[in-house]
Amino acid sequence: MNHHHSARGAAPGHAQPRRRFLQGAASMAAMLVWPLGADAVVKKSHLALPLSSSRVDTKFDLTLARTQVNFTGTPTSAITLNGTVPGPLLRMQEGHEVAIALTNRLDEVTAAHWHGLKVPNNMDGVPGVTFPGIKAGETFNYRFNLRQSGTYWYHSHAILQEPAGFYAPLIIDPQSREPFGYDREYVVMLSEWVDTPPAKVLANLKKVEGYYNDRRQTLPDLYAELKAAGSPQKREAIWSERMAWARMRMDPTDATDGGSQWQFLMQGQRVEDNWTALFAPGERIRLRLINASAMNFFDVSIPGLELTVVQADGQNVRPVRVRELRMGNGETYDVIVQPTERKAYTLFAATSGRIGFARGTLAPELGMEGEIPPMGQRPVRTMDEMAGTHGGGHASASAPQTARAADPHAGHGAVPVPVPAQAAPHAMHGGMKGMEVMPGMGSTPMAGETATDATAVGVKDRLAYADLEALTPLRLPAGPAKKIDMRLTGDMTRYIWSINDKKLSQATFFEARVGERLEIRLINETMMEHPMHMHGAFFVVENGKGERAPLKHTVIVKPGETITVHTSFDEAGPWVFHCHLFYHAAAGMIQAIVVK
Repeated sequence: MNHHHSARGAAPGHAQPRRRFLQGAASMAAMLVWPLGADAVVKKSHLALPLSSSRVDTKFDLTLARTQVNFTGTPTSAITLNGTVPGPLLRMQEGHEVAIALTNRLDEVTAAHWHGLKVPNNMDGVPGVTFPGIKAGETFNYRFNLRQSGTYWYHSHAILQEPAGFYAPLIIDPQSREPFGYDREYVVMLSEWVDTPPAKVLANLKKVEGYYNDRRQTLPDLYAELKAAGSPQKREAIWSERMAWARMRMDPTDATDGGSQWQFLMQGQRVEDNWTALFAPGERIRLRLINASAMNFFDVSIPGLELTVVQADGQNVRPVRVRELRMGNGETYDVIVQPTERKAYTLFAATSGRIGFARGTLAPELGMEGEIPPMGQRPVRTMDEMAGTHGGGHASASAPQTARAADPHAGHGAVPVPVPAQAAPHAMHGGMKGMEVMPGMGSTPMAGETATDATAVGVKDRLAYADLEALTPLRLPAGPAKKIDMRLTGDMTRYIWSINDKKLSQATFFEARVGERLEIRLINETMMEHPMHMHGAFFVVENGKGERAPLKHTVIVKPGETITVHTSFDEAGPWVFHCHLFYHAAAGMIQAIVVK
């Protein structure tokens, strides 16, 4: 069958990636097929099913097994849930208890972590930390009450299983009416695939610095740059910067650990599969975006349409209109778009390192395609962006203006605004213990406030954390905060990542009490962004909004940046905290807070 894929609107530089995407396509069906045995196959359609077609339930059965897949033209093995990658959507209802039976047909221990959900510690799904794990051949029954609503996902927390295919979306419908309207909604899970087994990927990264970086700067590049310099001063500056990178044993082009071997997927479908979500002109379409990638940030846009962000990490925010949003690994955003013309629009998700992209289509009928925009130039780091990181200090309010101008995410926590700590008269359902209201968790907008009059004036080029404002005021527990510094550290030459210079095996865990207010400084001393994820609690992100500071379970910390967050735990136990760049966590950037 013909894929009906063309390079309309693509930049000339897309030709080579497009050829890679299409290798073997002539011999493949227009549907992705996962053989489940001698007589069974599961077909994955190009046509997206609206969320309304899925059933809300309280009991779910999941089976984990190795299954043959084919994302690249070469059959290989994946870890699948009920035979598919991604696994099945679990749709639930706030206020209900759910039971999820996970049967392990692998030959190794496994577990499911409910990313962003507040669950009892023994249900959090971290083998060796919160429970022993699920042994081969065993079934484990997860059971917990739903105290929140929104867009989430679940994935393995057993080492090296997540990028092999163990991830899937999870939606919790709210008990009360949401403060925004829409006519149709779709789940959009972004991910990646590489045929190389995760253990080999990690070994490659440890073996050679920048193993998958196919555009490292070379000596001929340096000589050409020096020759083109217009003055001795410029040559000296070029030489000094190159030597500074050499001393750090880093490369300014190494913005991502992935490479051209990676295949980027939207709902498990490749670029040429043209995953399509239907609309009728004038309808408001809600897209529940989830970044389930192991190692890549995505810059998401729909050329010709504005994205109105209404939720971040499952939490209601004051709507903000943007042309693009950057999604770190583990983050979720709910956006509303309103296509008015009867034509196809491209849902475009370019990796931040510009090594590839995922795409889908919003269209009034199946088979249509929009133009695929150019990805743009691959980024090159500058020492300005690294100032304060390797020079003996930490960037925060004093971060270089050049770095902030380059990316709206810069300076997330640059303006220290105290988060009020008055005692709450009572804890609302879905909130952290001692927190008055948790936006998006059973909360409703303030009196007289609607999504329409809350929408910010104007359209921003790219969403920044400073744009996020909770719809409902939030108060943390009373009393002085316990202060914790978490320095994000690493050694690129040996591919060791750490927190406060220690891997998990070397670390002394942080300690806290149930209900205690914590103030955590996330200090990035490395050259790469880190999406830091907390289990068991949400962060209140200092962003200048005071009581309306947003709640997030995952925050991006840029190179040289310091972000201050506040939190409180309402459940005892060890709660894991880690970078959600998968191989960074696997290489040591993971810690725990033991709550008593």
